[in-house]
Order: sequence, then structure tokens, then C-alpha cells
Amino acid sequence: MDENQPVIFGIRHLSPAGAWHLRKLLDEVMPQIVLIEGPGDFTEELPYLNNKLTKPPVAVMAYTNETPIHTILYPFAEYSPEYQAVLWAHENQREYRFIDLPSGVFLALSRAAGKEENVGEEGSVSVYRRLDELAGEDTHETFWERTMEHFSEGYGYWKGAKEFGKNLRELTEGTDSDYAETLVREAYMKRQIQEVISSGIQPEKIVIVTGAYHVEGLKSDTPGLSDEELKQLPFVEVQKTLMPYSYYRLSTRAGYGAGNKAPAYYNLLWKGFVRGEADYAARSYLSKLAFWQRRNGNMVSSAEVIEAVRLSFSLAELHGYRIPALRDLRDAAITCMGHGNFGEIAQAVADTEIGTAIGNLPQGVSRTSIQNDFYRLLEELNLKRYCSVTADDLHLDLREKLTVKSQKAAFLDMERSFFLHRLRVLGISFVNWQQVQQEKATWAEHWVLRWTPEAEIEIVEAQLKGDTVLQAASFQMKEEVEKGESIAAIAKIIEESFLCGMPDTVNYATGVLQKIAVEAGAVEEIAKTVHSLSVVIQYGTIRKISGEALLPVMEQLFLRACLLLPESCVCDDNASREIIQGIQLLNEAVLHHEFLSEERWLQVMTEIADRDDLNTKISGYAAAILLERGKITNAELEVKVERRLSKGIPADLGAGWFEGLSMKNRYALITRMSLWESLDRYLNTLDDQEFKRALLFLRRAFADFTAREKSDIAENLGELWQLNPQQVSEAVNTPLTREAQDMLEELEDFDFGDI
Repeated sequence: MDENQPVIFGIRHLSPAGAWHLRKLLDEVMPQIVLIEGPGDFTEELPYLNNKLTKPPVAVMAYTNETPIHTILYPFAEYSPEYQAVLWAHENQREYRFIDLPSGVFLALSRAAGKEENVGEEGSVSVYRRLDELAGEDTHETFWERTMEHFSEGYGYWKGAKEFGKNLRELTEGTDSDYAETLVREAYMKRQIQEVISSGIQPEKIVIVTGAYHVEGLKSDTPGLSDEELKQLPFVEVQKTLMPYSYYRLSTRAGYGAGNKAPAYYNLLWKGFVRGEADYAARSYLSKLAFWQRRNGNMVSSAEVIEAVRLSFSLAELHGYRIPALRDLRDAAITCMGHGNFGEIAQAVADTEIGTAIGNLPQGVSRTSIQNDFYRLLEELNLKRYCSVTADDLHLDLREKLTVKSQKAAFLDMERSFFLHRLRVLGISFVNWQQVQQEKATWAEHWVLRWTPEAEIEIVEAQLKGDTVLQAASFQMKEEVEKGESIAAIAKIIEESFLCGMPDTVNYATGVLQKIAVEAGAVEEIAKTVHSLSVVIQYGTIRKISGEALLPVMEQLFLRACLLLPESCVCDDNASREIIQGIQLLNEAVLHHEFLSEERWLQVMTEIADRDDLNTKISGYAAAILLERGKITNAELEVKVERRLSKGIPADLGAGWFEGLSMKNRYALITRMSLWESLDRYLNTLDDQEFKRALLFLRRAFADFTAREKSDIAENLGELWQLNPQQVSEAVNTPLTREAQDMLEELEDFDFGDI
């Protein structure tokens, strides 16, 4: 250490050895102040790290006040040198602060460069790669671990990190795209150091913790940032918050300073230093692998674990080292536990190397108001345990619980549903709604919940929309209503508002819908709107929001659809798909709501089924609806079949009608032998060219039939043709040859003209 000079300790961010030896250095020097590389305005957040309830990994985040939001993250693991420096200063009642550029400057620079900022990423990837090759290592992680993380002697780490940073700087100086920013950062840090010295603190009573790359820069004779230069720095207004972080997130931010690929393993290295056991990480790694395998039903014997330990140390010795690195441990585990196959232990490796650890912050820490509301609701709704990196299922029953004592408990699942749906409409990735189709089971919901740091960032970004989850969701909904350009879009927002338990938003959107509904002209759009309103009304009183105001709107739209529908069926085959979908939605609405005129609906279906000037597929589908409702007798169906499937009808029109008819009540169709007799007679009247045209539509008609349904049809055809039904079934269900498939696909190019 140089006398009368600050002590500069170069580290690798997220380095267990660096954190341990730094603490030892601090014990020796007992500085008056500890200066740490990190955004200067984050200093005010650091005391929260000393809270006994704070559990790393955690991160400090700054974000811009206006969209598009830019963020800067500074994560801490338990083995982060910066985190341990803060803890040491607190334990020893010493001053500490961050001395790098403020986050507002970092974000202004990154915005100008068009990138997201990650503090601590320096150096050249190509230099790392060349260094790894010369050292005979597979990755820079392995090189760094072998040469630095196993250092038991403090000065060795200190000098090694210093030399590494010095040489790396010499090799990359001026070539790194961030080099200009690096010089500005170092000039700013020098200014901060000089201000501390000017305040009366002796230089030798200052310890500076910085990335090894910056040591030489801070020691150089170049001056610190001047007052004029400081004024010229770009700046944007920011907000700051603390947030839980995860080992998984650290693992995906691999790089020199931004993270490491095996955070759970690195935590084992840290524990080894704390316990004074150099081989603790090696033994624990292999033991944890074996434990995971056994817990998940994969047998690993004690002998295999012992052999893996021995092999890992032998592999380390082959490279000239005393302690195995992660590479050695993994190779030994593959050989002894995975029997040479990595796939056998892949999941165990992921769990042992990356882990599922998530940090924790106590109530009252520096958070935005919407974060506080989010975590308060997690506690209140008993959802805290779902804050896990492992996806977890949550099944809700929204019905009132009659066996509980309090009203809160009686409607707990309903309140949970409101909360989760509000997060969903805000785009918070913590929640994933599984829409399981259950007939009239509007009380049942299935969610998959999984917490990630990205979800936390999304919550913070939602602060721009409101101070609470409810306020932000309400703002989001009203904004979407104002942007809504169709009645279907507005109706969908009403549906979402019901799911979110937001009656004020329901009323607001309903008023807008009533104003624009009179101008609706497209049947497909009206049908989607009616469907959304139908879903809302089906909720009944289960969500404690009345849908009475929607009844006249829905009835008005339904009647309008009935008037427009017949003429809308004069369309080509492509447009018929949307019309049929609209008819399906309207038909479902009539089935669910008595206030919609079933008589009027069946009259419209009868008209469409009978008319010859409409798209024949739609006419066939309308006939299918009437058949399903019991409004067509066998005799009437035979008449329709004879009329639609006759020699005078073009092949594409006849087959198209049959395609529409077969889209519903397949069992009822299969059991009507007269239908297959008519289809058989019709096909026998077609010449080769007409048959090819019909084949395209018939192929579509039968495309979705199950193997069982095809077998039932085969029985009918076998009876008609006096063939063995089993042989016909096998022929029907046998996959097409490539040649036959190509011939059928060629039919798609037929130009059938307008229907």
C-alpha cells in the first residue's frame, strides 16, 4: 500500500474471493470512509441493505419519469464486494458512499447511445476469448475462478486483480465502444475522491472499491472532472427504487462485471471463505447434485459421489491447481453420476449452479407507491408464497365461502381474482391466466404465477399510470376506451373491467359503447361485441357488479345483427369464415340469454338455410343450427340434401353446403343413413373434373373429424357399397401417400370464381 494515498482495491463485480479479501483489507486498514464504484445518487438507498430483514440478491434501480422508460440496475448478491463493503462500514460505523456518475447521467448517456445501461460491463470479449485460449480454458468464468476465486491469501487476490485490470486496459484502451464513457466516469470518480480528501479526511484513511479495470485509471495523473465539464454532462430526471432480484436473473446477465453464470455455486464459494474451508464449494456442489437426484427419484450412490469428488480433484491437478473449478466438478459429475450423459443430471446441475434464490426486502424500504401496494396486497391476499422463480398453479373458486367466519375469508378468491386480472391488464408478467373452457363455470379460474425481476420492473413502470394497482389498471382501461375504434374493442374492455372488479370503468365504457353502437355495420363486429357482453352478463352477481345496463345494449345489437345477417351472407368463401364465426357467437348468446328473441333468431337461420343466392357453406351451417335445435325433421333434411346435392348444382357449391352442414352435430349427421345415400348418389353423378372440384370442399369438411367418427362413417359407406366396414374404415383412416397429398394440395390452386 502506498503511504499518503487512498487504498484502491480492484475487484470483479460478484466475486466471492473479492468480497472476502476486501473485508479482510478493511479490517486491517480501518478506513474512515469507504468509496464504492456505483451511481452516486444510489448512496441514499444503501442503508436499506443493512436492514436485518433484507435478504440478497436485491438491486437498486433507477428509471426515467417519461415513456419510453429507460432503466439502470445495480444488483447485489451476498458475495458482492460492494454489498460486503456496505455491511462492513455499517458494522464498524464508518462512512460509505457511491462515487460513480449519477444514474440520471448514465441514463442520459445510454439514451443518446440507444442502449440500456448495465453498470459494470467493461473490457473486450475478444481479449477474454484469446486469454482463455492461451490458458487452455473453455470460458472466461473458468479462467477467473482458477486464478482468482480460489486465492486464500488476500494480497495475492489484490495484486492479481490489479495486474489483470492493468493488462486488460492496455490491450483494449481506446478500442472499446464505451471507452469515452469510461474516461468520463473515472474523471467523475476522481473528483469525488478529491472532494473527500478536501473535506479533511487523510488519503490513507480512504478505501476505494472499484472494478479492476478502473484501478489504473484512478491512479493516473489525469485530472478529475472540472466544474465546467460537470455542467456539460447530460442528465434526465429519474426515480429510484429497491427491488428483489434472483439468482436466475444474475445468471442471464453473464459478463465481466454484470453477473456470473452460476450464482448458486458462487454462493458456495463465499460460504467456503466464511467457514475457512477451501474445498467446501467442491464437496457441497457434488453433494447437492446427488441430493437433487435422489429427491427426484434418480438413484445416486454414496460411492458415486465419493468417486466424483476424487475425480474432480484429479482433474484440477491435471491443470496445475489444488482446488477443482466448476468445470472440473461438472465433468466429474457427468462421468460418475450421469454415466457419461449430461442429460441425466442437467436439471440437477441447473438447480445447483443457478438456483432459485429470490431476494427479500422488508416493508417500508425505498419503493414506489405501486410497489408498496403490490406487496401489501400479496400479504393481504395470502399470495406471498407465489413469489417464486418456479411457476406455481393457483386455482380459484369465486363463489362465497359459507363455512368461514369473516367476510374477508368468504370472498378471498374473488378479491384475488380482481387483483390478478388487474396485474394482467397492466402487462405484469407475474401472472398468466389459463382460460380453461368450463360450461357455465364462471366461478372457476386457473392461474400460473411466477415471479421474475422483469415483473418487478413492469410494476415500477406502471407507476406512471397510478399510485396503486387499482388506479393504474383503471387508467389503463380508460386510456384503451378512448383509443377504441370499434364496438367490439369497447365491449372487450367492458369484459376486462368486470374481470378486474372495476364498476366505475364498466359504467364509463358502457356509456361510450351506447353512443357508438348505433353506427355498427359489420355483422362480425356486432357478433364479437354481443359475445363479450354475453360473457359479462353470465358472470351474474358472482363478481358483485351488476350487468343490467348492458341488457338493452346487447338486445339492440342482437336485433341489428338479425337484420344485417342475411345480406352479409352474399360473400366469397374466404369471408364466409368470419360470418360463420359470427353466427356461432350469436347462436351461443341466444342459448344463454332468454331476453334475446329465439324466435327471431330461428327465423333468420331458416331464411339463410333456404335461400339459394347466399354462400352455400353458410347456408349449410344455418341448416346445421336448425338441425341441432330440432327445427328440421328427417324428411325436411332429405329434401334439403336432395336440392343441394343434385346434378344441376355445381360441384363446389354442393360440396361447400355439405362442408357447412358438417360443422355441427356430427353424431346426428352420422346416424342419418339417408344423408350418406344422398351424398353417394350426388358424387356418382359428377364427372372427373367436377369430382376434383368437389373433393377440395369435402376434404375440408372431413378434416376435423376424429378417427372414431370416420370409422362410423365408414360403416355407413360399407353398408351402402356392400363392403366390409372394417376394410373401409382402414382405407378412410390410412394416412395419404406423399403423391396423393401433393395431388390434393394442387386442388387448392383451382380458381372456382365467385360462389
